[in-house]
Amino acid sequence: MRLTGKVSITWRLTLLFAVASSVVLLALGMVIASSVEQHFEDLDMEVLGGKMELTRHALASVKSHDDLQALAQQLDDSLVGHHGLEVMVISANQTVIFATHHAGFAPSLVASSVSRAPHRPVLWTLAGQSYRAIAAELPTGTNNNARVMVAVATNIAHHQTYMRSFLQTLWLFVAGAALLTGLLGWAAVRRGLAPLRAMREQAQGVNAQQLNQRLAVTSVPLELAELAQSLNDMLARLQDAFMRLSDFSSDIAHELRTPVSNLMTQTQVALSKARSADEYRSILESNAEECEHMARMISDMLLLAKAENGLVVPNREVVDLVAEVGVLFDYYEAVAEEKQLQLSLEGADEVSADRLMLRRALGNLLSNAVRHSGAGTTLRVNIRSRADAVSIAIENTGDTIAPEFLERIFDRFFRVDPSRQRSGEGTGLGLAITRSIVLAHGGTIAVESALGVTIFTIELPKTTDQPVHGTRS
Repeated sequence: MRLTGKVSITWRLTLLFAVASSVVLLALGMVIASSVEQHFEDLDMEVLGGKMELTRHALASVKSHDDLQALAQQLDDSLVGHHGLEVMVISANQTVIFATHHAGFAPSLVASSVSRAPHRPVLWTLAGQSYRAIAAELPTGTNNNARVMVAVATNIAHHQTYMRSFLQTLWLFVAGAALLTGLLGWAAVRRGLAPLRAMREQAQGVNAQQLNQRLAVTSVPLELAELAQSLNDMLARLQDAFMRLSDFSSDIAHELRTPVSNLMTQTQVALSKARSADEYRSILESNAEECEHMARMISDMLLLAKAENGLVVPNREVVDLVAEVGVLFDYYEAVAEEKQLQLSLEGADEVSADRLMLRRALGNLLSNAVRHSGAGTTLRVNIRSRADAVSIAIENTGDTIAPEFLERIFDRFFRVDPSRQRSGEGTGLGLAITRSIVLAHGGTIAVESALGVTIFTIELPKTTDQPVHGTRS
């Protein structure tokens, strides 16, 4: 879908290239124009300075009025071949002593330049023509050292014509260069952003059925590699979340199908004919058991869903592990005596945890251990303390769990013995809930089984840092 009102990166970079090149070319042109103008001024000043020095020497030889007549002829002769060069000599009272044919400058202008900027270049305009001039007060060779004002000027019309042509050419070149740079920049940007367009096309192909697709990281430029990797990580998280959601829905549908089917069958049978009150009571009691089973299952599934999405936040307090295990031993004492099972506790320590959640996790493990322990064996709980963590190991003797089952033992509804699937011994979520509780506390849980001995080990940190929420493996 095209977003209106938005300027693409391609056009932004193209405009940037065009503006940048124009600015650079303009700056370069201004520098060159300034250098050329300065060069013309230096050439003019060299000529004007030479003629001013010639006039100085000529005035030094003036001793009388007759010499002034000879000075005029001498200056005329020195200016032969210097087209556009004008000289004017005026007295202190601004009377013109000598002036070339086109030197019609106002004496007051010469006098003003002498007083304000002697020997410095100034620009004068005469009859629509521009002149660069210098003016100075020079002494004569008379007895009283009378001083006169001299102005030397040169026509710079040809310089100005050249500069106008140069600037016009510069503007045309800058405009053409900006257009060409824009076109080249557009082509370069289009080529440079090709990997980004490829990433977009690949991303558009990702849907709920193809979440396993990943963007190529090695074939894109370094600047886009991190973006591609971030998108791949996001896709991996989405795939994991989608799979967990799909598994969650499948598990619920699969596990609820049997009790719902039982309820429907028993109800239909009960309604098929008239029955006694005792028969109805028996059917209702059976239905109540199925409803209770479904209620526990739904409650456990909601807890797992919250845990997998990081919504289970333990209410931490200092928990005495010996006291908690003792309470659980009292609860399972009757079952243990029936199986002639000995309950043993070794070690002691405290941990910062949610008391009820930790009791539920340990209760699930103890229930599982009591249920699968052999008659006349000993169920051991070992509490070991380390500098930064507490280890709780629950060991029972019974059937060995096959290695291929150990990797799935914490999955929802997984049972090592399929015959126990509907034995009424629970919802099949106990170990999954235990793992979620341990992960919510920032801990780990592991299981090992060999030679008839199965050990579940919980590692809980002693610190009260924020929990690290895990995901279903």
